[in-house]
Amino acid sequence: MIHLAPYNPDWPQRYQQEKKLLLSQAGQWITAIEHIGSTAVPGLTAKPIIDILIGVDLLQIADQCIVPTIIKLGYNYICQYEKELPERRYFQRLNDQGLHTHHIHLVETTSDFWQRHLLFRDYLRTHPTVAQQYAEHKLELAPQFTDSNDYAGAKTDFIQTTLASAKNNN
Repeated sequence: MIHLAPYNPDWPQRYQQEKKLLLSQAGQWITAIEHIGSTAVPGLTAKPIIDILIGVDLLQIADQCIVPTIIKLGYNYICQYEKELPERRYFQRLNDQGLHTHHIHLVETTSDFWQRHLLFRDYLRTHPTVAQQYAEHKLELAPQFTDSNDYAGAKTDFIQTTLASAKNNN
């Protein structure tokens, strides 16, 4: 079963701490850094994992400079998804119990990945009714899955519908 938690007001602070660390170690190559995912939406039920979106000008520079730095900070570099998403570099940090605490998504700021994730987050932040519907949808799905990728896939229709609404509102 996918573990979801009620919103924790400490999540933004945990993001800010990690952002400060990342910028202190790799800031010269980072164009922008954002808190994304459900932990970035006040009041939203979420997997208690801080998702961080790092934006760069060129992924080739990131591969040479930022990827090794993030690994040195204790993140696992998960390259297996690059066949499906070649525009993203993905990292996970685990705690002592082997549970995920942070994810980093490293992309170019001009990418569709960057735009989509910020649009979805911002729409949920400004549309609490939709955020509540999303929470209910996630709570309904979570007991049905043990694999995070399958769970994420099951949320796709809701996310796509929400993104379409968000694009129409811009």
